[in-house]
Amino acid sequence: MSSHREAPEISKDPVADSTDVYAFVSPDKPGTVTLIANYIPLQGPASGPNFYEFGDDVLYEIHVDNNGDGQADLSYQFRFTTTVRDPDTFLYNTGPIESLSSANWNRVQTYSVGVVKGGSFIGLGRGLACPPCNIGPLSTPDYPSLAAAAVHSLGGGISVFAGQRAEGFYVDLGAIFDLGNLRPFENLHAQFGLNVFSGPAAGVNATNHLNVHSIALQVPASALTVSGHPTIGVWTTASRQRVTLWDADQGQNVSSGPFRQVSRLGNPLFNEVIVPLGKKDLWNSLPPDDDKQFAGYVTAPGLASLLPGLYPGVFPNLAALVSSGKPRADLEAILLTGIPSGLIPGFTNLTGTVLADMLRLNTSIPATPAAKQNIYGLLGGDPGGFPNGRRVTDDVVAIELRAIAGVTYPLVDKSFTPDAAAGKLTDGLTPASVSAPYLGSFPYLGVPYSGFDNPS
Repeated sequence: MSSHREAPEISKDPVADSTDVYAFVSPDKPGTVTLIANYIPLQGPASGPNFYEFGDDVLYEIHVDNNGDGQADLSYQFRFTTTVRDPDTFLYNTGPIESLSSANWNRVQTYSVGVVKGGSFIGLGRGLACPPCNIGPLSTPDYPSLAAAAVHSLGGGISVFAGQRAEGFYVDLGAIFDLGNLRPFENLHAQFGLNVFSGPAAGVNATNHLNVHSIALQVPASALTVSGHPTIGVWTTASRQRVTLWDADQGQNVSSGPFRQVSRLGNPLFNEVIVPLGKKDLWNSLPPDDDKQFAGYVTAPGLASLLPGLYPGVFPNLAALVSSGKPRADLEAILLTGIPSGLIPGFTNLTGTVLADMLRLNTSIPATPAAKQNIYGLLGGDPGGFPNGRRVTDDVVAIELRAIAGVTYPLVDKSFTPDAAAGKLTDGLTPASVSAPYLGSFPYLGVPYSGFDNPS
């Protein structure tokens, strides 16, 4: 998964688990960039009486590097406050929630947002309302209206939303972690010499009918960039205070001390697939400009060496490339520096020489109209998609599988011919695998699934 339960320690702390980050030029609002950070993975919609919510004790941040040094030049910070209106009922709501001010909504969450710039904190909004979770037709009878009311204007052309959304990331999790048994290719999979499948099968979306919590910002591109540097690096983090104690007298946790980062996410699947198990927790605690120490796992990814063994005879050219020991300069460019001009005609999202895992977006490239978007992004000839930023519909699983399998290596070595299967790798899913329709406007991710309507 993009970053769901991707490291041992954060898998125990879902409220602080960064699951996905998106950055793209807004297709319906030229001149703006949309940044989305998702947290709290794999939410079952029917989760009462304690429905999912942001953590009051977590500092959530979306960071922007606009000069290529792998350090945050802008950090949008979010802090949440939960209010229980009636502590003598076990119910999340005591009647229909028809507005964000409804007295029937018992456990209300609000938040503040500000930005750290040049070492100074600038408050942008306080007491902003989140929508409730989508409970069902009696409790939240018009959920789209509740969510729309939770889109707030902060002035200066900035809009913000924080609340539950439908999970838009699609992945066949069961197949991928069953020894890479991609269903469309399972007839070619011969791990341990077994070939028991009769032919290709469709993928199964493991995240369908699940929800997440999103923090979404829509900001003028001019507010994120500096003159001469249209490309930005984006990542998200979650931090907790250094000490947390249980106060038995008050029946609650008490936190103190400085905040320490416990979760991070830039490029999808980076910590999930690239970083080895013994260093995943360390990676989550570090800033991007420390990523030089992980560069060896990018230039010699473990999955590239596994694929020829999992699919014997299917990836001979990849096997030869792995055996040659040549570093994967293509993956280093895609994931750690951005793609320099000259590798792809007319395109670059290079941020510089600092090796840092960031989602890089060239804000000067116009958004691709929705009807012309290609879910394979740059690999599909669409410069508006991943790895130039990331849109909510981009098929990042297929893109990264194909890149690791060698499809992008000719960018740096034109003598290399990718295996035919490499350009077709997929887990068999597309945006149509997501049951909740994406939105055509901010915050773009679909209406969350309701507990009442959730299929068994």
